[in-house]
Amino acid sequence: MNWSSLETLLSGVNKYSTVFGRVWLSVVFVFRVLVFVVAAQRVWGDESKDFVCNTRQPGCSNVCYDSTFPISHIRLWALQLIFVTCPSLLVIAHVSYREEKDKKYLALHEGTHLYANPGKKRGGLWWTYLLSLIFKATADAAFLYILHHVYKGYDLPRITKCSLDPCPNTVDCFISRPTEKKIFTLFMVVSSALCIFMCICEMIYLIGKRLLKYCMMQEATPQRSKRPDPTLSSSQNLSSAKLKDTSMDKTAI
Repeated sequence: MNWSSLETLLSGVNKYSTVFGRVWLSVVFVFRVLVFVVAAQRVWGDESKDFVCNTRQPGCSNVCYDSTFPISHIRLWALQLIFVTCPSLLVIAHVSYREEKDKKYLALHEGTHLYANPGKKRGGLWWTYLLSLIFKATADAAFLYILHHVYKGYDLPRITKCSLDPCPNTVDCFISRPTEKKIFTLFMVVSSALCIFMCICEMIYLIGKRLLKYCMMQEATPQRSKRPDPTLSSSQNLSSAKLKDTSMDKTAI
């Protein structure tokens, strides 16, 4: 997979992201994609050739390897990165849709824009951005759970016991470079947890900013004048208005 083209495509998200979003994108490409491409693939390599069991029974090593590594770490992380980065493309697509819509509107109404700033997070774009954050955090959390569930934690033992058919008895199988693999596994897990934390911080920031703006608009809205009570007569309404004006004059004095 060409990760550089994906990085170039997602770099446009920085124009529409908050500070937390820019930090998230940096963590993804520096601590996850770069480590995955440069180091992780070389650490694992062709693990099936380095997985050795103390038996010569045909098929025993293959069955034990499939039991020990039901899902390859490399393929699981590649799938995780795809699921995590794709929601950002929805934001770019939504902004592009706004820009095209604004161009058509500008052509019909000369000098008038439909969107003053198509990349500003308002209306539907705000919801698209928020849903993308929720999806990214959920995807990372789901893959962390899958990795923990499949491998019974994030540890890699040096020796595994296997008694599956066609093995003649319980055999010992050895994983090559388990300490090195464990270090990279923990590094990727911590990086994923950091990305989840940044997504949660960005969601809190967006929702808090929206609520603060709503409260300020409510405070700035002038109070409406009290309408006359339709159940009262006109003379009663007039007298109540006079009493109100008199109280206001006394207060001013």
